[in-house]
Amino acid sequence: MNAAIPVVTRFAPSPTGRLHLGHAYAAIRAHDHARAAKGTFLLRIEDIDGTRSREEHVAGIVEDLAWLGLTWDGAVVRQSMRLERYADALARLRDDGLLYPCFCTRADIAASVSAPHHGPDGVIYPGTCRLLGSGQAAARIASGTPHAWRLAMDEAARRGGPLDWIDRAAGRQHAEPLAFGDVVLARKDAPASYHLAVTVDDAAQNVTDVVRGRDLFRATDIHRLLQALLGLPTPVYHHHQLLTGPDGARLAKRDGAPALADLRAAGRDGVALAGDLRAGRLPIGFAARDA
Repeated sequence: MNAAIPVVTRFAPSPTGRLHLGHAYAAIRAHDHARAAKGTFLLRIEDIDGTRSREEHVAGIVEDLAWLGLTWDGAVVRQSMRLERYADALARLRDDGLLYPCFCTRADIAASVSAPHHGPDGVIYPGTCRLLGSGQAAARIASGTPHAWRLAMDEAARRGGPLDWIDRAAGRQHAEPLAFGDVVLARKDAPASYHLAVTVDDAAQNVTDVVRGRDLFRATDIHRLLQALLGLPTPVYHHHQLLTGPDGARLAKRDGAPALADLRAAGRDGVALAGDLRAGRLPIGFAARDA
């Protein structure tokens, strides 16, 4: 009888601001899942957004997690040091005829859609650049026109075939990536999108259990498709509730969610705070809810 595969989880924040209570909750869930299984907990910094990532926030992430009493195994991995892996994955999908360049701006997309169709990620791209001839697209690339790379979703889904994935709370899920339309896998301003980078990184780091918020539940359909197309393993998923503030909205950096650094400066004990989050004792007005 084969021994059970050791559990590997990860916490993968972006250094675009200071961590808040929602990040702390997510990190604790991933950390504790690994520790309960005597497994491995990894820290990965998703820092390929060159316009928003800041080095001081990387240091802040490390400081905040240590304040909470969380420890990770091995060196901290940074996406900015893994660009070759993303390029290889993109090249493979491109060689398979599953990618096409997109030169549209957000304004172009908005102007081209009179009655937009919405998917789990928002407005579905209408496929404008799929109609460009290969020669025209190549000429625009050669001229230096900024472009993203989109997945030709209908063909990708056809090749991927029927796909399932497991969420420990919700059970077996049938992936429906077509609902997202032709998603971006490499942005104009970054060498890989979240969808591509997280899929490649989780496989490369042998992550067995992805512990993350319910806001990413449906995005797993895209990740499952990419795993099939690239021949990568599929982890088990654990999508947990999200913390919401007094206004009922999900905590987010862009909305000014209270930073852990501010709580620390006010004299809060980080280890005690982590214990409260584990026990479901949230600050007055805060709640844990499904997305």
